[in-house]
Amino acid sequence: MAFLTVAEVASVMRVSKMTVYRLVHSGHLPAIRVGRSFRVPEQALHQYLYGSYTGSIESTDRP
Repeated sequence: MAFLTVAEVASVMRVSKMTVYRLVHSGHLPAIRVGRSFRVPEQALHQYLYGSYTGSIESTDRP
């Protein structure tokens, strides 16, 4: 299983690192804590992106 840093996730998603931190802290994007940093399982990122694309992830930010 491969894990990505917050910076790597932000690069793949083309968002800021703060956006990734918000997704992790809100529980929308699963992550594990390694020391003082977070690592996101690569498979979890792909599932999140697929769910976002197909609209299957519920978001409170959307009308």
